Amino acid sequence: MWSLTAFLCVVWAATLLYGEMFAFWMPSLWSCSWPHLRHQSSSINQVEYSSDYVKVAVVADPQVMDRTSLHLAPKSLAMEIAKFYTDLFMRRAILASVLPFQPDVILFLGDHFDGGPSLSDEEWQESLSRFKHIFNLNMLEKNSKTQVYYLPGNHDIGYAAFHSNTGEVIERYEKEFGSRNYQFTVGKVDFIAIDAQTIDDIGLTPRVLLTHIPLYRPDRTYCGPHRSSSIINQVLILSGHDHDQCTVTHLSKYGQVTEHTLGTISWQQGNLYPSFMLLSASNLTFHDVSRSKDAVLTQLCFLPAQTYIYIWYLTLFVLTLLVLLLWPTNGIGFSRHFGGSMEYIRSLISCIFVRNAAKEKNEDENCEYEMVWDAEGSMHLIKKTLKAPTKVSSDKGLVERGNAVIRPTAKKQMSQETDASVSLDVNIPVGSDATVKLSHRTNKSKAKMVIRRLVRTLRGFTVIAAVNVPLYMMLLFKDWVDK
Repeated sequence: MWSLTAFLCVVWAATLLYGEMFAFWMPSLWSCSWPHLRHQSSSINQVEYSSDYVKVAVVADPQVMDRTSLHLAPKSLAMEIAKFYTDLFMRRAILASVLPFQPDVILFLGDHFDGGPSLSDEEWQESLSRFKHIFNLNMLEKNSKTQVYYLPGNHDIGYAAFHSNTGEVIERYEKEFGSRNYQFTVGKVDFIAIDAQTIDDIGLTPRVLLTHIPLYRPDRTYCGPHRSSSIINQVLILSGHDHDQCTVTHLSKYGQVTEHTLGTISWQQGNLYPSFMLLSASNLTFHDVSRSKDAVLTQLCFLPAQTYIYIWYLTLFVLTLLVLLLWPTNGIGFSRHFGGSMEYIRSLISCIFVRNAAKEKNEDENCEYEMVWDAEGSMHLIKKTLKAPTKVSSDKGLVERGNAVIRPTAKKQMSQETDASVSLDVNIPVGSDATVKLSHRTNKSKAKMVIRRLVRTLRGFTVIAAVNVPLYMMLLFKDWVDK
C-alpha cells in the first residue's frame, strides 16, 4: 500500500509541475520562435541577421476582471478566487512565455480592463494596479530597453455614443496611457494606432469623416487619372476585440493585405486556447516592392489550455480516491498471481490422480479372483464382484445433539478434506436463529472491511496531500511576487 501511495505522490508532483510551471515554458523552449529566425533558416540567400529585425511582442484583450465580469458579489470569495487565478495565468504567461523571448517592444491591442467605463475612480485605480502587476509593467518601465505601447479598446473607454456622457473616462485613460491616436516607428516600419471606437457609433444623422491619413486601400489601387506618384503599399493590419484568432487576406484585383486578429491572452474570456504574437519588424529599407512582405513577419504562439489542465486535476483527484479505496489489501503482483495459478493447477492434477487411484482401489475391494484351470493345464484368474453388504441402520451410527447430526469419524477411507467440510459447530442451532446470527456476523465483517478501507484511503490521501500541497502553494505564489 505504501508503494501505491508513493507512486501517486510522484504522479501528482509531476502533474503539478507541468500544469503550474513547465506548460508555460513550452512556447519559448519548443513551440514558438521569432519569425525572422525561422524565415532566415528557410531562405536560400540568408543575408538577414538578427540585428536586422526589431522584436515586437503583441498582446490582446487581457480584460482584467472586476465587478462587471461575472454575476457574483463584488467582494465575494468566489469572485476573489476567480480574479486571482485569472490574474495568475496572465502573469505566468508574460513572465514565463513572453518575456523569455526578450522583446524590444510590447504592444497591447486594447481592452486592458473589463468594465473600464463603468468603474468608479477607486475601482479603476485598483484594476490599473492589478494590470501593472500582472504584466510586470513597473519593472519594464525601469528597463529602457523595452518599450511598451497601448491601444484603447471598447472595454477601456466605451464606444463613441458613450463618450459624450462620460468624458472623464477618456481623460483618466489618456492620463495613464497617453494619446488614443498616435504613430510610432519600430525599425523601418511605421505603426499607426487608431481609436476605432470613435468611428464605431451608429448614428442617424449624416457624418463627414475628416482624416489626414487615408483609409485603407489595397496594394496598387487605382487612384484615378490625376494620380502622378507611385502607389503606397500597405503591409499588415493587427486587431483584437474578437477574443479569438483570425487571419484574413483582403483581396482586390490590384493587390492584397493580410489582417491578423489576435486572440485574448486570458483563459477566462471565452477562448480555450489563449495566445500572443511575435512580430519581427525589419530594420532594412526594401526598395524592391516584391520583398515588402518581408518587412513585417509574424508568428502566432499559443499558451497552455488552462481549462483542460484544471479538468485533469479534477479527474486525477477522483481517480486517486477510487484507487486508494478499491486497491486490494495485499496489492497486485504478477508473480504472486502466477504462482497461485500454478499451485492451483498442481492441486487440480493431484486431485484427479487421487480420485482415479481411489476408484481403482474401491473396485479391487469389492471384487474377488477365482483360479480356473483349462483343459491344457493353464491357470486363469477370473474377477468376480462381491455382493454389497446390507447396511443396518442403527441409532449408534448417528449421534444427535440438538438439531445437528454428528457423523462418526471412524471410517479411515474418508479424506481429511471431507472431515473438514462436514464438521459443524454443534453449539450453533440450525434454523432461523442461526441464519440471523450468521447474517449479523457477515454484516459486521463487511462493516469492519469498509471502515478499514476508508481509514486506509484517508491515510494515503493525507500522505499525498502532505507532499503535494506545499509544492502546489510554492508553485502558486512563486510567480505572483514582484520581480
